[in-house]
Order: sequence, then structure tokens, then C-alpha cells
Amino acid sequence: MSGVPEVTDADFAEEVLGAGLPVLVEFTADWCPPCRQMAPVLRSLAEAEEGRLKVVQLNVDANPETTNAYKVLSMPTFMVFQEGEPLRSMVGARAERRLREELRDVL
Repeated sequence: MSGVPEVTDADFAEEVLGAGLPVLVEFTADWCPPCRQMAPVLRSLAEAEEGRLKVVQLNVDANPETTNAYKVLSMPTFMVFQEGEPLRSMVGARAERRLREELRDVL
């Protein structure tokens, strides 16, 4: 969708829960305008924090198992995972500066 890698129900455990880095997951949907607005922010964050933070997207419509497991109801929802555990959940589009502030303790 935005140049940020996508994960699916099939590879979520490996790509997110099993990652050696903290992972920011954007739960997104093609029909969600605020999700599309976040695309350049996520690309920029992924590039700037490469090697320190993994940034991925999960399409909620195509991956209901993971979406339901984490009780995601609104898009975009951002979840930070570290060592296989969800640390934080943030709902709604936000400026890159605000997102970085919210991620400060995991970077």
C-alpha cells in the first residue's frame, strides 16, 4: 500500500512476534483515507529507524484473524510489539513528530 512491507495472518507470528527488533504495526485498510495519509510518515520512519525499528502494515480486511486477536476496531491503529508482546496501541492518524514521541521509549 505505501511501500512499507505488509504482513498477513499467515506470517504475523514470524514477522512481528518473532522479530529481533521492536515492531510498529499499522492496522490499515484500502478504504481508509487517514491510513493513506500515514503512508509517507511510515515510509520516513522506517527509513530513519532502519536497524532499530521494523515498520509493517496489516490489511484488516484481508487478515481478520490477527485483527480480531488484538481487538482492532478503528483504522488506523498502530501497535508496538517488542519480544512478541504488544506494548502500546495508538488509534488515529498522527504527525510524524507525535508518532516519534510516542515511540521514544522503544527506540
